[in-house]
Amino acid sequence: MAGQSDPHLSIFSPSEVEFVAEDEIVEIVPNIRMDALNMICGDFGPFFPQIPTKVPLWLAVALKKRSKCTIRTPDWMTVDRLTQVLEAERESPREFQPLPFHYIEISKLLFDHARDDISDAYLVRSLIEDIRDVRFHKVETGLETISGRTHAVKLKNLSAMEVNIVRPFMVRTLQAFYKHDSAQMIQQADNIGSRATLVTDRGPRRDLRRR
Repeated sequence: MAGQSDPHLSIFSPSEVEFVAEDEIVEIVPNIRMDALNMICGDFGPFFPQIPTKVPLWLAVALKKRSKCTIRTPDWMTVDRLTQVLEAERESPREFQPLPFHYIEISKLLFDHARDDISDAYLVRSLIEDIRDVRFHKVETGLETISGRTHAVKLKNLSAMEVNIVRPFMVRTLQAFYKHDSAQMIQQADNIGSRATLVTDRGPRRDLRRR
């Protein structure tokens, strides 16, 4: 979709949206023993070898980089689940399937830092890219149906990155329609006023009498 990498066409840059997504909770399996970590955002741990625990994505990535854990792939990020989502997306041209709000950013971070923890990584990445392409095509098709009478657009189940890319296009499109319609309304009002003036300038009508 045009403008995906253009920072001037989106409210936040992709890196900023990704930063927000790092607070999403994921499950890790530590290979070390470590006391609980007391953070401003919450307490995480204690950590014990081979005992799964949940932490923010940013912490999971930090521990993974130090080879202190493995990251468990989310339930939605499996070949079977993604295949179902892709089929449903293709069968429903006007509906978006429910996915995590940050599915694009989460998958990107996991592919960047924990690819070895993902089963069938190549196929999973391919499915996610296909899903993303289908969903963006739906959005583009929906934008083509916007008219001057459109006052709002409802797109259910869009993800954070999709909303960030789509919202500026929708706002500009609606603004253009409103501006165009306003100009037409002003022109029509002027034309009506001009015709009314011509009628009143003809002078008083003369009564017609039969002889």
